Amino acid sequence: MLLELKNVSKAFSGVQVLDDINIGIKKGEVHVLLGENGAGKSTIIKIITGAYKMDSGEIKWKDRHLQVNKPSDAIEVGIGTIYQELNLIPHLSIMENIFLGHEKKKRRKFSLLDRPAMNKEAKRLMERLGQNVNPNELVKNLGVGQQQLVEIAKALSLNCELIIMDEPTSSLSEREAEQLLQTIERLKQQGMTIIYISHRLEEIKRISDRITVLRDGKKIRTVDTDKTTIDEMISLMVGRSLENKFPKVEFEKGKEVLSVKNLKITPDSPGINFSAYQGEILGIAGLVGAGRTELARAIFGADPVHSGEIIVLGKKHRIRNPLDAIKAGLAFITENRKEEGLFLDQPLVFNKTIARLNKVKKNGLINTQKQKEIANNYVKDLSVRPNNIHLFARYLSGGNQQKVVIAKWLFTDAQVFIFDEPTRGIDVGAKVEVYRLMNQLVENGAGVIVISSELPEILGISDRILVMNEGQITADLDRSEANQEVIMKAATGG
Repeated sequence: MLLELKNVSKAFSGVQVLDDINIGIKKGEVHVLLGENGAGKSTIIKIITGAYKMDSGEIKWKDRHLQVNKPSDAIEVGIGTIYQELNLIPHLSIMENIFLGHEKKKRRKFSLLDRPAMNKEAKRLMERLGQNVNPNELVKNLGVGQQQLVEIAKALSLNCELIIMDEPTSSLSEREAEQLLQTIERLKQQGMTIIYISHRLEEIKRISDRITVLRDGKKIRTVDTDKTTIDEMISLMVGRSLENKFPKVEFEKGKEVLSVKNLKITPDSPGINFSAYQGEILGIAGLVGAGRTELARAIFGADPVHSGEIIVLGKKHRIRNPLDAIKAGLAFITENRKEEGLFLDQPLVFNKTIARLNKVKKNGLINTQKQKEIANNYVKDLSVRPNNIHLFARYLSGGNQQKVVIAKWLFTDAQVFIFDEPTRGIDVGAKVEVYRLMNQLVENGAGVIVISSELPEILGISDRILVMNEGQITADLDRSEANQEVIMKAATGG
């Protein structure tokens, strides 16, 4: 064993998030931590890396007791971490990012930096990861996939023996994700040990050696990947089998709830035209950079538009900012929930009511009792865990943060809900809950628009699918005529 966790426990505000966890990581393996959002995966990683202190238990490194009081303690023994949100400085070069904080000097401690030596080593590290790049290239000019590889090169430059990867493919395109998986396989062949967290079960099946399944802060089982199936993983993870991953419900198509006419984001951009109706989930597919998020932000007033009309429930609206959009009856569940969807350092009760505070005001003051009652109802209805409305949003898992974002918009009584990558970084059980919520919104007469980069998801939940390429809609497909081949052809301009 390279790393062992023995009887590790942790609680926040009286809520037990880890309960007597025992996990062993073998040298040279890819070991997956699998579980629903809130199962305790991220807490384990933060304890290993010194971001959190455990309440009880022990960590052993190479069969010796390891005391990790701060992140630098983990780095010193050879543990590196690549988080879901990249930790790079975009205006510095690849080389400068790799050696930031441990730069090579020419001779003495206070001498000049040895840039040629760092350039040579940075190039070697990137080539080790299959990348023939100029180490002086600015990180901001790289795609997200290559930026992930720069993060890995940083860990390699520190002579790390164990690299922890937390949802590394969640924001990558299919091509970038494939490149990263090939890199992981290459590192494994070189003897690197990797702890891997992902909700993408197919990639887990492909690259891992063993899987430790967690549920509600407890270890359920550690299994050999080649001796288990994806269905068994799901059953262990959620405590039940999920026979239908996409619980689609058919409704009768109703009246038009949203109409976009000749919408231009810039003077030279093509005009975009489409409609969404009651009784349907309208999916929007396309490759990264196709303009899907830009379209959603323009409709919601988050980005300016040059011209065009937005009509909600038959009424034309001039939407100049998100407040205008909220007043018009629009809701936007953004792609980046941490930066744009939540106030991370505010409690759940604040986050759930912030978009429509006038509903909890009385005589100009916030009725805190009513605010708490409403927040508690949403916590219960959406099964948010932990169910403490006074807990800061920062301490929730990704899936539970997403539920809080959705609850915030449900509170506004919106008529049209735009979901941008709604299940990115959340587990299969939470995904099913989100899909069921979408069905419920449609049943209640709301319009639902879903942007997703996962074609199985778009095909599984949509009644109609728009496909975008280079800022234009290239296909409008009924559910019955859509498949992955047809969508990809339209997404690439065919």
